[in-house]
Parts: sequence; structure tokens; C-alpha cells
Amino acid sequence: MTQGDRDRLVTLRKAQKRLIKQREAAEELGLSVRQVKRLLYALKKHGDKAVIHALRGAPSNRRVAEKVQQKAIKILSTDDYAGFGPTLASEYLASRHQIVVSRETVRAWMTAAGLWKPGKQKIERIHEWRARRSRYGELVQWDTSDHDWLEGRGERLYLIGMIDDATSRAMARFVDSDSTVENMGMLERWLLRHGRMLGCYTDKAGLFQTAHKTKREEQREGKDRQPLPPTQIGRALEELNIVWTPAHSPQAKGRIERFFETAQDRLVKGMRLAGAKTMAQANAYLEKEYLPWWNRTRTVAPANEDDAHRPLEKHQDLAAILSHVESRQVKNDYTIQFAGKIYGIERADIGTGLRGAAVRVEQRRDGTVAIRFRDKYLRCQICARARPAVAARVASARKKGSPAGGQKAWMKDFMKKPGPSLGQAIAISNATS
Repeated sequence: MTQGDRDRLVTLRKAQKRLIKQREAAEELGLSVRQVKRLLYALKKHGDKAVIHALRGAPSNRRVAEKVQQKAIKILSTDDYAGFGPTLASEYLASRHQIVVSRETVRAWMTAAGLWKPGKQKIERIHEWRARRSRYGELVQWDTSDHDWLEGRGERLYLIGMIDDATSRAMARFVDSDSTVENMGMLERWLLRHGRMLGCYTDKAGLFQTAHKTKREEQREGKDRQPLPPTQIGRALEELNIVWTPAHSPQAKGRIERFFETAQDRLVKGMRLAGAKTMAQANAYLEKEYLPWWNRTRTVAPANEDDAHRPLEKHQDLAAILSHVESRQVKNDYTIQFAGKIYGIERADIGTGLRGAAVRVEQRRDGTVAIRFRDKYLRCQICARARPAVAARVASARKKGSPAGGQKAWMKDFMKKPGPSLGQAIAISNATS
């Protein structure tokens, strides 16, 4: 009997002895007068047990059957579900095995079976959260996660992710390297699907920022650093009129970090059950299963319904912008040298001011090379290298009949001629002096 039951019993005893009226007892207990009469009748018939509910301690009518519980524990005990938490386990029990129970029920089952150990909540240092941006497309966080995504079943993969700061809407792709080419490909996917965002928020990796190299003497003298040219991604963002903002700590780009944290749990286990072993299979599961779930359940409505994305302009050719760009000078014979090859400009495209001018060389992601002078692309072709001049001279000398090795005729048998003795040489020297 609980303390509430004892307090209720005292009130009913007073009403039974007519120390208080039944109406007063009903007001004190928060019941109707009719219910108080029923309790007084039960008290007279059953004694003090009348204040205890008859179903207390009895199993609930909505209790899950013992067979269902045993089946669920058997499923969760397999290697495929190793490391699953109660929340994720309850979702997969419902979707894959038609066992629909709450996550708290699954938590109790897993705790009793030793599959889950409840942990105490840690009191962490309070971090002041930065407010979300108000519009969709105003700021996009961008990063790459290096993790054992396939759990040793296949090749090493990297997950490049982009997430909108206002809505948490995400886009991601598995790649084989965290390179400039792959990151540009990810940027192109976002631009083609949503348009140009106002700004990107990334870390200070070498893909986005050129590292400063300052000499020790300059550091002591406090000299200002010379501005460095942007990286290829930085140049592309400038040409697309997208503002790049660096994050000074991992906490600053918390949305993409939490996206990766969730993916390293749910996505890894989902691909395990799906049997993904290759990058193609991993991307298929990512596109068809995980990203739709994320964008359906983890996104929020922006404070402002206006879409800040801007459409691509006609002059913004993504194939040209999202390429490796360098500058070269046209030589007097209207050729340029790039990546160890010589490219000759076709005669039809040669015009005034081209000789000695600087041209833009674009190495596209499909492997082709394009050369642009001002606003016009020039047609070109790879030229064969000429033979070195030294080899030509040697071939010419041999053609004229010179002895092997280039030896001159006057040197023939030169060392075989007899010379004067030492005494004779001294006498000749003294005579001449």
C-alpha cells in the first residue's frame, strides 16, 4: 500500500464514521460522490484492501506476447545487429521483421538480455549554439568524413557531404579519394539540383585555402604576408560568386559534424544489413534509403520561406569553372606547354595579339584540355617533340665521314711520335731564355 492509498483510506474512514460528509470526502479525494459511495461499500465488504486497485500487479492486457519478445531478442542477438541501440533496433524490427513495439520496450528487452547497457547522462560544458540561417540556400556546410564505411567488406571510401544550415537538408556521395576533382563533382551535383548558394562553410583544409609559408626572419620582423592565389575550389567559388567562409573549430560546423556522426552509426549498420560491398552499392543505398530518410525526418522548416539559391547564369559554364585552370604564355611559334605536352594553336584561330599573350588553360574533369584567349576558345592539337640539337650535330658529323667517336685526323698517332728527353728539353728551354 502506497502513501496515497493510506491517505485515501484515512479520508474514507472519516466519512464512514460520519466525521465528514460524503460530499466533503469527494472534494478532498477529487472524486465524485457516487464513486465515494462505491468505495465506502467496498471498504465495508473487503476492508482496507478496497483502496487498492484490483488489477495492481496483474499483467497488462496490452503486454506483448512472450513469443514475440523471444523472437525479437533472437534477431537482435545476431552479428548483423551488433552495436544497434534501442531506437535503431525498434525501427528495423518494425520495417524488416514486422515486430512493432516502442523503443522503450525494446530498451527494456535488450537491457534484460544483456544486449544494451544503459549509461548515465554526462553533464557536459554548456556550448552556446549559433542560430540557424533564416533562408534555405543562405549557407551550406561542406566537409568530408574518413571512416571504415564498409567495415572491411570492400575498398576504402570517403563520404563527401553538404548540408544546408537553415533546414539541415543534406546531400552526400561516396568517393574513392578526398581530392579536388571529387569535391568539385559534389559541388556540381548541388548546383545542378538546387542552384548557387550564397555561401559555403568549410574547414581550413588545403583544398579550400592555400597554406601560408612565412620565413622565420619575416615572422620576427612582423612583416605582412603576401596574398596567395586561391586554390582551384576557391577560384571556382569566386567565379560562381559564392562566398567562402572558413570554420575555426569543428564545433563551428556542427551540423555537418552531427550528420557524419549519425551516418557513422545508422548508415554503416544499414549498409551492413543491405550487404553493400562496393562503392556503387554503397551509393545506391545512400541515395535510395539513407538520404530520403534523413531529409524526411531530420530536416526543419526555415524561419523564412524564401529560397536564397540563385540560378546559374548563361555565361557560367560548369565544365569550364569546375576544372583545373592555369595560365600559360603563347610562344612565338604559337604553341604552349602544359602538363608535359606541347599544344599547337590551329592557324585558323591565330589572331592579333595572340603571340606572347597569356591564355587560360582548362584541364576538364573528363580529361580534355581547353585553351581560352579572352572570351574565345582556341582549337589546338598536340605537337610531336623535335629531336635534340646535340643528337642532330652528332649525326651530321658522322655523315661527313668523321672517325667513330668524333676524333679529329690530326690527333691520329699523335702520342706515338718520339719526343725529346728530359736533358734535351732543359737545354732547349735554357737556350731560348
